[in-house]
Amino acid sequence: MKLILQIPCYNESESLPTTLAALPRQLAGFDVVEWLIVDDGSSDDTAVVARRHGVDHVIRHAFNQGLAAAFMTGLDACLRLGADVIVNTDADNQYDARDIPALIAPILDGDAEIVIGARPIVAIEHFSPIKKLLQKLGSWVVRMASTTNVADAPSGFRAFSRAAAERLIVFNDYTYTLETIIQAGQKGMAIRSVPIRVNGEMRPSRLVKSIPSYIKRSLATIVRIFVIYRPFRFFAVLGGVLFATGFLICLRFLGLFLLGAGSGNVQSLILAAILLMMGFQSILIAFVADLLAANRKLLEDLRFKVNQLYRSSDRS
Repeated sequence: MKLILQIPCYNESESLPTTLAALPRQLAGFDVVEWLIVDDGSSDDTAVVARRHGVDHVIRHAFNQGLAAAFMTGLDACLRLGADVIVNTDADNQYDARDIPALIAPILDGDAEIVIGARPIVAIEHFSPIKKLLQKLGSWVVRMASTTNVADAPSGFRAFSRAAAERLIVFNDYTYTLETIIQAGQKGMAIRSVPIRVNGEMRPSRLVKSIPSYIKRSLATIVRIFVIYRPFRFFAVLGGVLFATGFLICLRFLGLFLLGAGSGNVQSLILAAILLMMGFQSILIAFVADLLAANRKLLEDLRFKVNQLYRSSDRS
C-alpha cells in the first residue's frame, strides 16, 4: 500500500519547511509514504526548498494556473505514481498533520472513499464573522447539492482512495473544494467528515484577498455549481418564478380590466407578457440543460475508463 501526501504550492518557500517538518514518513497500514509538491508557477524558490527538505516528487507548472489546476495535476501525478491513498493538505501549515491517521482511517476501514477534515470553524480566531458565515453557507449549499453530510466543505485537508481520485475532475478554476464533494455525491461515493485540529495562521489566505472579493467569488462558485450539477432544478425554479410572477401580474390586469380600469395598466400587461415568455424559455432551457448534464456524465465515465486503461498499460 502506498500513501502519497500532496501539497499544491504557489510561492510557499517560507512556510513550506514548517509544513513538511510535520508530515509523517511512516504510517500504519502503508508500506510506502511519499511526498509530492505541485509548484504552480512560483516565482520564488518553492521547488528548490521542496527538494532540499526531502520531497520525493516535485511537479512544476510553467505559469500560475490556480489552486484547482494544481490540485488536479497533483491528483493525476499521484495516480500515475501508483498511490492507493492520496492526502491533500495546504502548504501554509493550516492543518495539523497529526490528524492524518484519523483522516485516512475510514478509507483503510472501507467505510469511505473520500474523507474531509472538519475544522472547528467557530473557534478559529483569525476567521472573521463574515468568513465564518460564508463557510457555513458554502457547506450548506454543498450539502444540498451533493446530498452528503460534509460539515466543512471548503476544507482542503482531505483523503481520497485511488478509486475516488480516478473519477474526479474539476471544472472550476478558482477552487476544487466544493465541486469535488458535489461530484462525489452525484457519483454515489461514500464521503465522511472527521474532526481535525488547525495550526495558527502563518500568512493571509491567498483565496481570500478581501471580504468583498471572497463574497463575490463564493457566490459565483455556488451559482456555477448549481448550474453545472443541478441544471434542471436551477433553470426550472428560475423559470417557474418568472412564469408565476408574470401570471399573477396578468391576473391583476384582467381583474382591473373587468372592473373597467384596465386602460391605464397596459404596462402591466406588457411586463406580464415578457415575464411569461422568459419563464417559458427558462423551463425549456431546463430540459436542454438536463440533456447536456446527462451527456457530461457519459463523458466523465468514458474519461474514467480511458484513464484506467492508460494506467493499466503503464503498469504492465
